[in-house]
Amino acid sequence: MAFEIERVTLRRLRMPLVHFFETSFGRTYSRDIILVEVSSGGLSGWGEVTCGENPFYNEEWTDGAWLILRDYVLPRILHHPLDSAASAGARTKHIRGHLMARGGVEAAIWDLEARRNGVPLWKQIGAGARREIPCGVSIGIQDTVDDLLVKIDTELRAGYQRIKIKIKPGWDIDTIREVRRRFPETLLMADANSAYTLADADRLAALDEFNLMMIEQPLAHDEIIDHAELQARLRTPICLDECIRSAHHAGQALRIKAGRIINIKLGRVGGFSEARAVHDVAQRHGIPVWCGGMLEAGIGRAHNIALASLVNFTLPGDVSASKRYWKRDIIRPEVEVTARGTIVLHDEPGFGYEIDHEFLDSVTVQRESFN
Repeated sequence: MAFEIERVTLRRLRMPLVHFFETSFGRTYSRDIILVEVSSGGLSGWGEVTCGENPFYNEEWTDGAWLILRDYVLPRILHHPLDSAASAGARTKHIRGHLMARGGVEAAIWDLEARRNGVPLWKQIGAGARREIPCGVSIGIQDTVDDLLVKIDTELRAGYQRIKIKIKPGWDIDTIREVRRRFPETLLMADANSAYTLADADRLAALDEFNLMMIEQPLAHDEIIDHAELQARLRTPICLDECIRSAHHAGQALRIKAGRIINIKLGRVGGFSEARAVHDVAQRHGIPVWCGGMLEAGIGRAHNIALASLVNFTLPGDVSASKRYWKRDIIRPEVEVTARGTIVLHDEPGFGYEIDHEFLDSVTVQRESFN
């Protein structure tokens, strides 16, 4: 049944991380996060805009996303009949780029539709292939290798099934050698966040000896062809992240064998509709996918849980417990990981958790509503 979005509220949150998180882009101590609340018929759906504070992971950043939402996305969503959440993306498709901003709204509309239908979000998007999703953790660059080893040990004792460590030139071969020496049987992957070029192929090939699950996005975000050349020179599978913004990109990359695994991030591809399409392309090619993270608060984390229960998400993702990042999350209960290293799906309508409105208000630094 068609419906209209009657009101949209944007909230900007400022939340300090429990521990800094460092990648090849730099070190993050706190997150500025935009939440989107869409309302219709007395119900609200919630989404999270997953861009960073700076345009380093991609071209989007929090300040810019607020403007794109206010001036371009919301006027094309408000009071326009929608046949379904799946049709919402077409309303903003002609806006070039800004997929994380657009995806935050699209995800909120999917959540709203699930609540309208009285079903959990995972069911609304056609997921639920498994009732528990396998979890890994992403560990940023540390001050010392010893610090890294301590963190890995802590996460393995907590039950996580896979460890991802961030790498960059100078924090790669020797670091991973020490990790492998200490944890010879651990499922281990390395994430470069585009820190290398094709000229570093020999250096990256040196990682083959460590039996990694994958090397994630070693080259630039727009270098699908170079990734194909690099993959031909490596035994270790390349996992594509920043390169894949659509199902079309995924199909191109897989046809030229640019990688053997795809990381699907909900915001990076613009929401659930495109994420499902990327998933389906990978599945047709026999390529496994997993769910990446962007240091989300509870709402974005809950959306990732729903996404990761699609059938081809066969590898442990970066969806982990709230307490790894936040002293207090904006949802109740907070996301928890079992001793088996899994997260159990919730059956409540929508994304499955309650919003802690008191705490949400305390970390909100900007708010604006549109009717």
